[in-house]
Order: sequence, then structure tokens, then C-alpha cells
Amino acid sequence: MTTDSSTAAATDPRDRVHAVRHRYAHRGDRATVQDVAYTLYLAAVLGAVYVAPVVYLLRTTEALVSLPSAEAAAPAACLVAAAAVWGAQLAGRYGGPLVLKPFLLHVFMSTDLSPADYLGTLARRRLAYAGLGTLLLVCTTTFLATDLYDRPGSALLPQGLAVAAGIGAVAPAAWLWGQVRTVRENALLAAAVAAAAALVALLGRSSLLGGGGLWLLTGTLATTAALLGRAALRSVRTVDLTRLARESARAAEAQAFAWTGTLHHALDLYRPQPRGLTTALTRPDGRLRGHLAQGAVRALRTPGRALAAAVSLPAGGVLLTLGVAAPDARTATLSWTAGAVAVHLGSGWIGEGWRGLRDELTLAPLLGEWWGGVLARTLAWPAVAVAVPVGLAGTLTAAARLPLQDTGPAETALLAAGTVVLALGARFLREMKTNLPVELLLPLITPLGDLSALRVFLWQFDGLVVVLAGVLVMAAMPTASGAALVAVAAAACCVRAGLRRTGWSLRPLASRLAKA
Repeated sequence: MTTDSSTAAATDPRDRVHAVRHRYAHRGDRATVQDVAYTLYLAAVLGAVYVAPVVYLLRTTEALVSLPSAEAAAPAACLVAAAAVWGAQLAGRYGGPLVLKPFLLHVFMSTDLSPADYLGTLARRRLAYAGLGTLLLVCTTTFLATDLYDRPGSALLPQGLAVAAGIGAVAPAAWLWGQVRTVRENALLAAAVAAAAALVALLGRSSLLGGGGLWLLTGTLATTAALLGRAALRSVRTVDLTRLARESARAAEAQAFAWTGTLHHALDLYRPQPRGLTTALTRPDGRLRGHLAQGAVRALRTPGRALAAAVSLPAGGVLLTLGVAAPDARTATLSWTAGAVAVHLGSGWIGEGWRGLRDELTLAPLLGEWWGGVLARTLAWPAVAVAVPVGLAGTLTAAARLPLQDTGPAETALLAAGTVVLALGARFLREMKTNLPVELLLPLITPLGDLSALRVFLWQFDGLVVVLAGVLVMAAMPTASGAALVAVAAAACCVRAGLRRTGWSLRPLASRLAKA
């Protein structure tokens, strides 16, 4: 037994926990000064290249959202607060504040300490950091997207800051609640938040409170944060340690994948496993069902992702139509971009057809040499499942706005269809990704220094970058037909690049399909 004071037995559980953490923190594999300096350097480059131009553009143009009065600001603030709570709950289900390093968690679990002793302090510290980060994020977003801070003497300024503080307090509590509570309790909380947000928004928009809707929202957020945080912290002592160990091991593996450049592999660890409905893939006579029926069944085997797609795709169709139907409006480009991103995300949640195609292209000797119908078999469901809800939502939105003043129905449909094609092409490029190309790790010397890490960053988020850049170029085109041609050309380039990632080029693959 060592006589080191840091490992000496202590009667106070807090001292014992501190001793273990101190010993683990000095294990010798912490980040060096060079690692920290390179991280700061890369963050500065990304900020100068991407963040600074966006900030300058937003601050030199008219505000995206105008908040002239408390009655107008109350519904927007309620929507932001509800979205923050829902997002924090969802984040807690995948990676909450109680996640530890697997080895450190195993050490604590092997002692006589209760979970409240070694998880309680960690939870409070991380919740404090999360609250501060949420407060800064809300204030920064409000500063960039609204005109609230453009009137320093306005009575809305202290109310807006109070609402931001309330969101910064309730979001961390919801984050912990999402991890320590059951799915049913999280669903009840989400429903209660929706009802409360709707009620406060209606009261704040009316004249009953005399412009005090934001103060009512602040009080509601403060009360909710106190009650929710107290209940969540009391649940730490009864947390399922076995499930927490699995979450910690998954988080450590995902971090290893992310640090080695394979972020898509890290995200794959959080994909839900398909369950149930295996017998629904075949007919009573034993034959497989049709391509669309198979895709629908496989989508229903992951109900959470299917529900997310069912929400994001129609929402994307609505935002797309609102953006392309009024290209001269102040928020048209923002709505157009948000709709394209929603369609791009929903196209990945709708099913596993994209990955099935990638497996058939990259593992041909394993899956056999029969190539007939591969595109129909794997892409029929994603294409239909994306086009139908987006098209229906866009059609209903356009019908509600008739007559269209800025663009005709044909131009609106052409722009929306081109954006959907662009989003599908970017999804194909994203899903055909395999391992990180080693040439991306080679130094890229520029006057700004080595930008090889920037190339890796762009490779990680190539699908999203294609969608954002494509929409901006389409919005700058003078005609709808030209914008649609740009979208089709970008999608074709994505298909070509995606096929090259799987080891195929377009001509050999087309000849192979023709012979099948």
C-alpha cells in the first residue's frame, strides 16, 4: 500500500472522489500544449473563413426577425424555449451529463461509494457549463438574427435577457432529465412543455398581460428549471449503472472514431437497431414483398427515425415552398436553406436503402454478381418517401398562398424539385462514404498555415456543405430554369463522386447494369 496522501483512505466520500479524480487526471495522457495550440489555431481559421463572413452579412443587413413589441416577441420566445427543452431532452437520451470515461466509471462502480457521491458533483458542474453555453448561444443568436439589441433603451432588452437566462437554466435540467428518466416520462414532459408554451404564447400575444408576456415566460422557465432540476438531481442516486456503463463505452468509442477522422462511423454508433416486423418483409408464400413495401417495413423497424423523417420532410417542403415562392422576401433565402437542410436530413432518416446500395457496390463479391434491379431495389423507397411528403406539403403550402405574386406555379415547382434533387444527390454522396482517404491527412501548406484539418472537416460534412452551397448558388441565379440546371448538375457531380468513393466509375457501372 502506498503512503501517497492523494490515495490515502478518507472518511469523507467527497475527499475520496476527489482523490480518484486527481489520480486519473494525472495519468499522463492529457493533451499537450501543442495540441491545445493547434486546436485554437484551427478554430481561429474556421472562424475567420466561415463564421466572420456570416456575422458580417447578418449585421450589415436588415434583421431576419423583427421584434417591435412584447406581444410580437412572446410567441417567438416561447417557440425557442420549447425547442431548447426538446433538444436538451433528446441530447440527454443519446449522451447525458452523467457519461464518464469507462475506466473511471468502472473504478467508482467497484467501490462502496453511492452513485450520488461521484455522479452528483459531476452533474452539477456539467449543468453549470451547459447553462452558461446555452445562455451565450441564445444571446448570440438573438444578436445576429433579431433587432432586439439594436435599441439599447428599449424595454424589451432586459426582458429578452431574462428570457435567455431562463432558457439557460431550464435546458441543462432537461438535459439531465432526458438521461435519468424513462421514455414515458420524457414524452410527458415534452407534451407538458408544448402545452405550456402554447398557453404562454397566447397570453403574451393578447392584451390581458399588458405587454408582460416575456416576464410570464421568464417566471415559467425559472419555476420549471427549479422543479425539473431538483427532480432530476434526486434521480441520480437511482440511475441504472449498467445502462450508464454502456453509454459511456459507446461515447468513448465514438470519440475515438471522431478523433481519427471517421465521424460517420461515430454517428453510426448512435443509430437505433432495427426491431420487429421481420416476418412482414415476406409474403405468405415466402416471396419477398415489393421494393416500396420492403422499404416501408424497414423504415418502421426504426420508429424513432421514421417519426423524425415524417416531421422533417413535410416541414422541409413547407419551408422550401415559402422560400422559392417569394425570392425577393427578406427571409426567403433563410427559409429556402432551412427547407433544403430539413429534406437532406429527412432523406437519411427515412430508411436504410442508401447504405444497402453502398454495401452492394462495395461488397459485390460477398453479395453476389447479380446486378439487375439494384437501383430500383435500394433507391425506390428513399426516392418515393422523400418526394411524396415534400411534394404534398409544398403543394398545400402553394395552394394556400395563391395567387403567387413573385413567381408562377411552374417556376415554384421547378425550384422546389431542383432543391429536392440537390438534397438527394448530397445524401447519396454522404452515404457512399467509407473510410477517410489517407491523402487528406497529408499537409496542405498555405499562407495561412497547414489546412489539412480543414480538408478533413469539409470531408466530414460534405453533404451539408453541398446543400448549403447549392442553395446559395440557386438563389443567385436570375431564372428558375438556370437554378434547376445548377441543382441537377450539382446532383450529378455528387453521384459521380459517390460512385468513385465505392470504387466504381459511371461508365463501367452502367455497362454492368446493362448486361444484367
